[in-house]
Amino acid sequence: MQSRLIETDTIRQHVWEAGKGPLVVLCHGFPELGYSWRHQVEALAEAGYRAVAPDMRGYGRTDKPLAVEAYTVLHLVGDMVALVAALGEKDAIVVGHDWGAPVAWHCGLLRPDIFKAVFALSVPFQPRNPKGRPIDLMRAITAKLGLGELYIVDFQRPDAEDEFDRDVETALRTGFFGYDGATPADQRSTGFLKDGESFLQSVKGPVTNPPWMRHEDLQVYVEAFDQGGFAGPINWYRNLDRTWELTAWMQGRKVDVPSFFMVGENDPVRNYTGLAEASLKTAVRDLRGKTVVKGAGHWLQQERPDEVNAALLGFIAEALGKPAQR
Repeated sequence: MQSRLIETDTIRQHVWEAGKGPLVVLCHGFPELGYSWRHQVEALAEAGYRAVAPDMRGYGRTDKPLAVEAYTVLHLVGDMVALVAALGEKDAIVVGHDWGAPVAWHCGLLRPDIFKAVFALSVPFQPRNPKGRPIDLMRAITAKLGLGELYIVDFQRPDAEDEFDRDVETALRTGFFGYDGATPADQRSTGFLKDGESFLQSVKGPVTNPPWMRHEDLQVYVEAFDQGGFAGPINWYRNLDRTWELTAWMQGRKVDVPSFFMVGENDPVRNYTGLAEASLKTAVRDLRGKTVVKGAGHWLQQERPDEVNAALLGFIAEALGKPAQR
């Protein structure tokens, strides 16, 4: 897996890449890097694909615009469109995990001429809700159910990144541990916060590296976030309402390209996206499959790389009409 910087017509992007053949773009989530796809980049290259995993806008060595409003889903999809063009390609399969999944879903939704298929991990497609702004709806639902405050709402605070920036290594280790499938259920974060509690405080210790996270792998993340900070990544959350305002024209639109969804059985994200997961077939017209990985948590492509690779290669081969390579 090689890394390099690519000038696109939106921002400069740092990518990890390997292989030749049909292009597969892999979009990571919070708080990760293109490096989180290292197992998939290798497998895709060996199977005859060109795999490219960028550090997304605000992350790693990719540009980090200072303006909060520069992180809407329209910016994020635009970056992937620009990346495909800068790579000299006309189309791609798009893969996304965590926040990268909404980016991938919207790539398929908005530019099906470029993104021919979507493979999403952890976060199902969530159509625009005409009932109101996402943050207001989150507050209303958690208040009604007595669940406290969803961490996504807490991330709207202008200083939400400070706790992460103070001790980057501890913050990253806590986040990975708190959403991992191997972490005991009573120590994982549910995503819902008690009064006065932060996301990092919602994870019950003692915190250790997850079984799949080698020390040297964690240090790749630590170095990147030490240098780049958490403001850009948390700005993605701060643009949920702004994205909702900018996408009224998308109301009722469904994903038409071939798609596949994969989620860990014990992924805490399911606590607050369960309804979208249950209704996925109504919002994604060509859903080729849905897999729940028994015992797995949130960091699926790193926790269970063999299972993810098998499903991903099988889906891409089917979407492209090629014999499956596993």
